[in-house]
Amino acid sequence: MAHRYVRVRTLKGQIYYGLLLLSRGVQVLDAPPWLQGEPTELQLEPDTYQLLAPCAPSKIVAVGRNYAQHAAEMGSEVPQEPMLFLKPPTTVTATNTEIYYPQQSERVDYEGELALVIGDRCTQCTPEQSQSKIWGYTIANDVTARDLQQRDGQWTRGKGFDSFCPLGPWIVRELSSAAKLQTFVNDNPQPVQSASISQMVFSPDFLVSYISQVMTLLPGDVVLTGTPQGVGSLQVGDRVRVAIEGIGSLDNVVISRPIPHQS
Repeated sequence: MAHRYVRVRTLKGQIYYGLLLLSRGVQVLDAPPWLQGEPTELQLEPDTYQLLAPCAPSKIVAVGRNYAQHAAEMGSEVPQEPMLFLKPPTTVTATNTEIYYPQQSERVDYEGELALVIGDRCTQCTPEQSQSKIWGYTIANDVTARDLQQRDGQWTRGKGFDSFCPLGPWIVRELSSAAKLQTFVNDNPQPVQSASISQMVFSPDFLVSYISQVMTLLPGDVVLTGTPQGVGSLQVGDRVRVAIEGIGSLDNVVISRPIPHQS
């Protein structure tokens, strides 16, 4: 089995990067793995940690309409060049945590995606150079308040709510270009989204190169590569699972956004 790189929080609140073992224990690393983290003597037992999102990006660069059939279902043409937008780091949440349904929205959609994790500073890179800048792969859900996205005419609010970027459960170094991406809602065994990642309009290497012509990508940053057709709405209480062959699955439940206590 391929190495699975995780980021965890212990019961005492310590945060570590590590390797997930077959026993579900974690071999702790002394630094993030893309910064040459090496194994330490510390090993966490299965019940002594919580999985976090596998990285803590300075930014999340996302790509819109990167599958032709999804562009069609949104009533749009395939872009001539990648359509970029940003999600703030505060959107990141882990597997088995909650997606908060914001009070401002009446339609919140799932969007299962392949996520790229950047391992080295990347600026003005060619597609060939970008291959070595992609350290690994994980799963993302580009949750979107669709009504707000359409109302605003730009995407910051609709894409930017806290918890709107579930990420995980871990990172793998290698992934088949034919890997299948599927999204499931609740107990329905039939996926609501199902596509091969090879159906992307713009490849991961091209995307990283294109983005690097605009902004410098830093180690630990994340690139979301777009969602295939089949996006749909979520309701409070729904469970959504995004699975990619060769990685695993990312599971989250939708709850109402908590109202903060007034002091």
